[in-house]
Amino acid sequence: MPVRQADVAKEAGVSPRTVSNVINGHPHIRPETARRVREAIAKLRYVPNPSAQTLRTGRVGILGFAVPDLSLPYFAELATLMTREAAERGYTLLLDVTSGRAEAEQHVVSGLRPRVMDGLIMSPLALCPEQLTDSAGGKPLVLLGEWGVQKSPLAYVGVDNVTAAASATRHLVETGRRRIAAVGPVRGRTGGAASQRLDGYRQALTEAGLAVDERLVVEVDRLDREGGQAAMAALLAAGDLPDAVFCFNDLVAIGLCWAAQEAGLRIPADLAVIGWDDTPEARWARPAISSVRADTEQLAQRSVAALVGQIEHDEPPRHEYVAHHLRARTSTTGRPYRPGETVEGPDWERLPPPAVRPR
Repeated sequence: MPVRQADVAKEAGVSPRTVSNVINGHPHIRPETARRVREAIAKLRYVPNPSAQTLRTGRVGILGFAVPDLSLPYFAELATLMTREAAERGYTLLLDVTSGRAEAEQHVVSGLRPRVMDGLIMSPLALCPEQLTDSAGGKPLVLLGEWGVQKSPLAYVGVDNVTAAASATRHLVETGRRRIAAVGPVRGRTGGAASQRLDGYRQALTEAGLAVDERLVVEVDRLDREGGQAAMAALLAAGDLPDAVFCFNDLVAIGLCWAAQEAGLRIPADLAVIGWDDTPEARWARPAISSVRADTEQLAQRSVAALVGQIEHDEPPRHEYVAHHLRARTSTTGRPYRPGETVEGPDWERLPPPAVRPR
């Protein structure tokens, strides 16, 4: 005989209504009560009836998470964290990869209708907030990334790209670098996080009294190792090499470092390099690559909470920034990362001026 909600209630010593509230994520349940109910559910192996839940709540228990590229370590890590956060709130997370194409982004947003998914977390590349707002039709939607979110009516959770990029650039200045390149805007795309990071890069150079040389802003076809390799080749071909490079993700930084060392450059003596995302690949690279890291656990937690708040409690959309940190490693300081160093308070080790570079 199937286990009923009443059986769970009896085992936990609560009412069937309380069991229902725990299953549906009601916010006003005491932690101890919720713990007893979950233990009873696990002990009795109770499986809620999804059809009954849908009829009662109008929800299907499914959240969507749409990303442009799941092969990038940042999105792979974020998807894992999002899945965990959704499960803790009683939801299943469905992943969709849009490849940054407008039609794919349009398709996944159009899936925000009854009996498909309850809400969507999305990192768009092609569609702007105005287009997404029209397509969502008032359904719960949370954005990641930077698309002029300050003026958007949609919920947003992300990192302050301008401030974080300025910190990365400032770190390079503090290590004695004066001719700093930025590698990472994707060819053919405008706006978004790349535009914000360029703003931060330019802001930090200006504050340091350094000229902003737009010839040192290098576009890539993709934010991967091959993109970094090609960018380094372009810088070498131009002849007047920078003494530091701010890369818009770690994979680009890894490819760029490889190409630089193949050309005989020493890192960081000839070329300091900093990346973005603080992936395991950056930490295990040789030399280990300095990197900016957004608090991805906080990002996953807040974005799922913001979406569930809209779904279950009709909360208004809000804009939130999560913390970021800078991990200084061999690629900029000439020494390993010291635990506890962050963007705001490290005692950076000063380096001698860069050595003469091959022309």
